[in-house]
Amino acid sequence: MATSSTHTIPGVRSLPLSLGLAIAVATVLADSSVVVLALPDLLSSFDVSIERIAWVITAFNLALAVAAVPAAYLAVRAGAGRVAAAGLASFAAASAVCAAAGSFDVLLAARCVQAVSGAAVVCAALALMQEASATTHRGATAWAAAAAAGAALGPAVGGALTQAFSWRSVFAAQVPLALVPLGFLLVRGGLDGRAEEPPARGRPRISPNLALALVSAALTAALFLLVLLLVRAWGLDPLEAAAVVSAIPAAALVTARLVPPGSLSRGAAAAGVILIAGGLAALALVPSADIAWTLAPQVLIGCGLALTLPALTGDALAGRGSQTIHGGWTIGARHAGVVLGLVILTPIFTADLLTQQDAAQRSGTAIVLNSALSFDAKLRLGDAINHQLQQAQNRLPDLGLAFRAQHPSGADVPVYRHLRRSLSEQVRRAATHAFSRAFLVAAAIALAALVPVAAGRWERDA
Repeated sequence: MATSSTHTIPGVRSLPLSLGLAIAVATVLADSSVVVLALPDLLSSFDVSIERIAWVITAFNLALAVAAVPAAYLAVRAGAGRVAAAGLASFAAASAVCAAAGSFDVLLAARCVQAVSGAAVVCAALALMQEASATTHRGATAWAAAAAAGAALGPAVGGALTQAFSWRSVFAAQVPLALVPLGFLLVRGGLDGRAEEPPARGRPRISPNLALALVSAALTAALFLLVLLLVRAWGLDPLEAAAVVSAIPAAALVTARLVPPGSLSRGAAAAGVILIAGGLAALALVPSADIAWTLAPQVLIGCGLALTLPALTGDALAGRGSQTIHGGWTIGARHAGVVLGLVILTPIFTADLLTQQDAAQRSGTAIVLNSALSFDAKLRLGDAINHQLQQAQNRLPDLGLAFRAQHPSGADVPVYRHLRRSLSEQVRRAATHAFSRAFLVAAAIALAALVPVAAGRWERDA
């Protein structure tokens, strides 16, 4: 990763403080996707529509994108230590409110507070991690690595917590993760940190930030749609889905070990973009509902993430003026990209899911009509299956309920068993195809990031 400076910053060098801040940065950025596997539980807890429950994710990313740059300027003028402490305290409090929320409106409001507080934490942490490290370069590299790790780990960690406890544990776990670095700040006297001199008014580096926005929009498919495919289409429970999607952070971790972030360049970023696009395109071509088909594409995406995000972040931080402010622009661009991805991909996926459901319903009707059941049994089973399909809306229908409502004679039991297997496979196949076009569009968005990556070599600081 290239930065504009590698000189030593006067200040307290503290490994525990750096680790605590890195965990805080990862926690905030994981929060953009950490609840995706908890959405079904949230839907059960609150009497709201599926479209509204999605705002638990959208509102956080939108608020973080809007608040990032103002938070960076505040950290520069008021002092990074004070802003980080206030942000960590507010983030911990908002997380506690999320965990205890008794209504959806309270949860949504607390998520917005989490986002604004998180923006303050992430932007101030950049300056503090540079002060706590031997060089500005090392601190910025650690900050970028923590940000990438948080984005990759979010769905897996959230799924594991949801399965082991409940959706409330996803937010409850964030409280100590915010309070620990706050304690380090208080112990090390970080609140006395000085404010920076008014920064030179260098404009944000447009090319790397635009590329980050496009890559983040594309990664929405990997961090959100893939999880929905596993849970809502293939019927995995959150813990199983968390284990499957851990292939992305595992591949990213191995790649980061083999290719240190400090050595990454625009060439590495371009290679990473191609790997991400290839992985997303491969997910679009998954031939059946088998998790094995998702592993190689996830490895490609994880490797691409480890190459692209740190390289582009380093390029974005290399502009003139305060790196803290450039960090704010970078975080804002990333989360604006997530919102863009949700806005583009969700309608495509929803429309295709409805189309595939209609096709599955027609195929299922044909399978039932061609079975060896009596006419009355076919009518009863067909009505029960249609009811489950209508109740399912944009999730996998529970055909087991339709079959359990039947009372077959002993001679018909094998016929019902065969029908259940055939219809379940038909529904899973249709649900899998419903994600294909969205994954392909996400791959195209990722490839579009090659344009600003290539244009960055001619961009000059102002």
